[in-house]
Amino acid sequence: MTVSITTHGPCRLAGMAQKFVTPMLARLQRENSFIIRNTAKCFLCEMIEKEDIMTEDSGSHDNVLDHPMVLDCIFHPRPVDGSSPMSDKEVMIPVTQTVSIGTCFHMVDSLAPVVLFFHGNGEIVSDYDDLGRVYNSRGINFIVVDYRGYGRSTGSPTVSAMMTDCRTIFSFVRRWLTQNGFIGPLTVMGRSLGSASALELADQFPSECHGLIIESGFAYAGELLRVLGIEPHVIGFQETRGFNNLDKMKSWHGPCLIIHAEFDHIIPFTDGQALFDACPSQEKKLVKIPGANHNDIFMRGLDLYMAEIESAVDPSGSCLPQG
Repeated sequence: MTVSITTHGPCRLAGMAQKFVTPMLARLQRENSFIIRNTAKCFLCEMIEKEDIMTEDSGSHDNVLDHPMVLDCIFHPRPVDGSSPMSDKEVMIPVTQTVSIGTCFHMVDSLAPVVLFFHGNGEIVSDYDDLGRVYNSRGINFIVVDYRGYGRSTGSPTVSAMMTDCRTIFSFVRRWLTQNGFIGPLTVMGRSLGSASALELADQFPSECHGLIIESGFAYAGELLRVLGIEPHVIGFQETRGFNNLDKMKSWHGPCLIIHAEFDHIIPFTDGQALFDACPSQEKKLVKIPGANHNDIFMRGLDLYMAEIESAVDPSGSCLPQG
């Protein structure tokens, strides 16, 4: 099923978000703060004992996508001021003994569905503070994740590390949800570069993911490299040595929502169509946002964008706006 979204005028994200900060939500965030931070400490100790946490600073070093020329184009880390205080919703998730990843838990209700979100390569967790409140207003718990070197995260980003870190983060999040009584269905979601992390989790943990949402995702790494100014043959890249997003999508049989801008100038709509076509699920949907490009997709399609996500994560329709 393909749906075209038509909107009129700019989104009202900033104005909408402010009214969603209710006393109930603020209280819940304060209550969760200590629990989340304490869970991180226990998680690190247990994972080290089980030797499940890496002792080195990155994953495999033979990934051609870890070539310095590629890393300079793929990753654009933007650290935050280390002296600024962390909010009650933020937590550092340990992925090695020396590296932690910044995340933000926008939690609204223990029965609500949960979206674990991996953002694009030029964004950081705090860029999603307003959108987190929008998710909460629709009765959705929203957990957004950084990459190494982004936001408050330590370390330096590589493709190998990104792909291994997402699995460690997934384990941490699932454990925290269970320990704290959050029983809503868990959907993994990735935007742009984050589509690789989301598809990796769907591929590795299909029985533990209720659904998969890909927004502005790429099917072919080689074509993306060309857009970024790198000829794949120069670094010896072959699609079989890349992210394998398309192959991973071919194995996903659960609920799947793909959202893509009509005029995406970085990752063309045809990539979204290819991912949709590859998915064998009987519960899949492709949403095209007319007139939008890679960077204004929220502005041109926020209301229906969120409506489609709400429907995907909670097909029963039990999500209700808070406040």
